[in-house]
Amino acid sequence: MSIYLKNFFRFCIIILIQVLVLNKITLRWWSQPEGFPVFLPYLYPLFILLLPFETPVWLLLGLGMALGLTMDSFMNTAGMHACATILIAYLRTNVLNALLPKNLSEYPNQSPGVKNMGWVPFLVYSAFLIFIHHTVFFTVELWSLSNLGYLALKIVASSATSMVFVIVYLLLFTKQTSLRS
Repeated sequence: MSIYLKNFFRFCIIILIQVLVLNKITLRWWSQPEGFPVFLPYLYPLFILLLPFETPVWLLLGLGMALGLTMDSFMNTAGMHACATILIAYLRTNVLNALLPKNLSEYPNQSPGVKNMGWVPFLVYSAFLIFIHHTVFFTVELWSLSNLGYLALKIVASSATSMVFVIVYLLLFTKQTSLRS
């Protein structure tokens, strides 16, 4: 299957999972509505994270804009998802260069993932960019720093929940390599 077709299907699957399943799940801590934050797990940034290593920055920015605007249209958020997604698309190449031992051009026809990077580097890479995404998104959403504790809790709780769903997605949709002795 072509890499373009594979990523198109990944885009559609991730958007469908986000819109039809995850957006319907509102996780609430405590029983009081004003107690702890209501948050949604955001899986859709994973599309940007799983694009091939050799994807140029201009294409990452364009795909980040398309992904963000798609989510904005489904969630009626007026560009907040696009803002956060474009930022992680811009930062992605620098984060990968910092984490990987070789230059990105030395990974032809490969994508970031557990198979190519290992669990720990991939989880550090994805957790960092998802944390940045959530920080930008929730800061723009609240548009006030008057309650920093609430904002910080919302960012951390949503990032942790999103990482759980990233791991579940990877376990379900990634070919697992068998362990040989």
